[in-house]
Amino acid sequence: MKLLKKILLVLLVLFVIAQFFGPEKNEGDMASVEPFLAETNPPANVKAILEETCYDCHSDVTRYPWYNSITPVNYWLAAHIKDGKKHFNVSNWIGNSVKRKDHKFEELIEMVEDKSMPLKSYTITHSEANLSEDQIKAVIDWAKLVRVKYSMMPQPE
Repeated sequence: MKLLKKILLVLLVLFVIAQFFGPEKNEGDMASVEPFLAETNPPANVKAILEETCYDCHSDVTRYPWYNSITPVNYWLAAHIKDGKKHFNVSNWIGNSVKRKDHKFEELIEMVEDKSMPLKSYTITHSEANLSEDQIKAVIDWAKLVRVKYSMMPQPE
């Protein structure tokens, strides 16, 4: 029993010490999103959906919940954000080719349509990110229009 108490005490001390460390935060400026918005021109309702459900993981601007102050949760969230930005980052839109942008929108349509985005782990703690059928349709309709725009742009050979 004494050994168990010692182990629990050591784990508690390690947990407390760990609270002084954490990953770098994803706290950029909303200005980083402006080129994406200017190019893709979402209607107001879609822009609001993007802000509420996408930017936390797919831009340089994350609104952190209170539990991000707890290690190891903050590392888990940082990994989600890093992975999300790797796949689709609206803050780094300018640097992408038209072909890549079109492909990202193709993926966006697929993932919103099959409801794999936003992630279930995100919607559990962000109920506002649970998209209604009307919201899903609005995002998909907008994304399809953006793809049409990209298909009419000249492609480098």
